Amino acid sequence: MFRAFPPLLLATLYLGAIPAFAQDPVEAALGRAGDNAAELRLALEKADSAQADGLRFLIAHMPERDLTSLSADYLLENLAWAYKARAEVPWGANLDDALFFNDVLPYASINERRDNWRKDFHERFMPLVKDCKTPGEAAQVLNREMWNIVDVRYHATKRPKPDQSPYESMDAKFASCSGLSVLLIDACRAVSVPARFVGTPMWSDGRGNHSWVEVWDDGWKFTGACEFDPAGLNRGWFAGKAAKADKAKPGNGIYATSWKAGDIPFPMIWDLRDHSVPGINVTDRYTGSLERPDARQVYLQVFRKRGGDRIAIDIEVLHGEKIIATGRTRDITNDSNDMLSVPLEAGKEYLLKIPSENYAKAFTPNGQEDEAHAFYLEGE
Repeated sequence: MFRAFPPLLLATLYLGAIPAFAQDPVEAALGRAGDNAAELRLALEKADSAQADGLRFLIAHMPERDLTSLSADYLLENLAWAYKARAEVPWGANLDDALFFNDVLPYASINERRDNWRKDFHERFMPLVKDCKTPGEAAQVLNREMWNIVDVRYHATKRPKPDQSPYESMDAKFASCSGLSVLLIDACRAVSVPARFVGTPMWSDGRGNHSWVEVWDDGWKFTGACEFDPAGLNRGWFAGKAAKADKAKPGNGIYATSWKAGDIPFPMIWDLRDHSVPGINVTDRYTGSLERPDARQVYLQVFRKRGGDRIAIDIEVLHGEKIIATGRTRDITNDSNDMLSVPLEAGKEYLLKIPSENYAKAFTPNGQEDEAHAFYLEGE
C-alpha cells in the first residue's frame, strides 16, 4: 500500500536537510552568520534565561551585516542594560514584550555605525527621567534636556554625513535630522521608552526629505529630534507637510522603521540601494488622524544678503497700520524646511518689518500652498 509522506519529511530524506524556510528563525539566522555564528551561539549560551527570548528575537531579525560582525560581549551588554532599564521605570512592567523587543531592545535604527551606547546612555539619561510616570513624559524630558549633555546641534552642512551613529554625531557636534533622530531614539531606548525612526523620502511639495521620531505612549506619537515643544507630543513644524503626504506615491509617503520584517524596506534616501532596514507605511496616521493646519500658511525667511545663510531675527507683519503677526525667523541651525509661517490672505499687500534693522518691505501672497518669501537685508 502506498504511504504518503509529509513534504517536510520528504525534503529531509531527499535533500538531507530541512529547507531554510522551515528552520527555526534563529537557526536560519545563525546559518547566515558564517564564521561569526560562534559568537552568536556564545551569546545565546551566556544570556540570562529571563532575557533569552529578547536575544533570540534580535538575532532572528538581525541584518546580515550584524550577523557576520557583532560580538557576544556587545550583544550581552546591550541585552542586560535594556532589561535593567525596563525594571527601573514605572511603565516597564506593563510594556508589551513585542513592543519591548521591537522598539526598545534593538541597538540600531537604520544603517548607522553600530556604537556600544546602551550602558553609557543609561547612566547619562536615567537620572533625567527618574520622576517620569509615562514613556511620553520621559521622551519629552529627554528632548528638552539631552542636547546640552551630548552637545550636538542641527546643521545642514557641517554634519559629516546623514546616517551618523550617536558617537559620530557627538564627535562632530553637528547632525542632520537623521543623525539627531538616531540620537534621540537611542536615548529613549536607554531608559525603556519604545522609539522608532520615521521619515519621508520627499515632501509632497518637492522640498526635500525629512526624518523624525515616534515614541510609544498608549499609541505612537511623533516629535522632532532636538525640537522640544512644551505643548506636548504630536506637534512640530512639519505636521502640516506630513498631513499632505501621499500614500499612493511611494516617494511622498511616510515610513517608520521596524526590527522585524515590515511592509517594505525603509527608504533610506541617503542610500536607496540599501534595503536592509524593514519599514512600515504609516502615511494614513498622519493624513487621517492629525489636525491639518491652514493650507494657506505663508513661509518667511530672512537673509543678510543673497547667497548667504538665512538668519534668525524678530519680524513683524503688518496689514495697513495693524500688526497682524510677529515671530522669529529660523537660521542655519534649523532644518532647511523649518520656516516661520504666518496665515495670510492671497492678493492682499502686507509689510514685513524688522525693527532692529530699520528694514521694511512690502509683499503680496499669491495663494499657493506652501508659498515662501525671502527677504534680503542687503542688496535687494
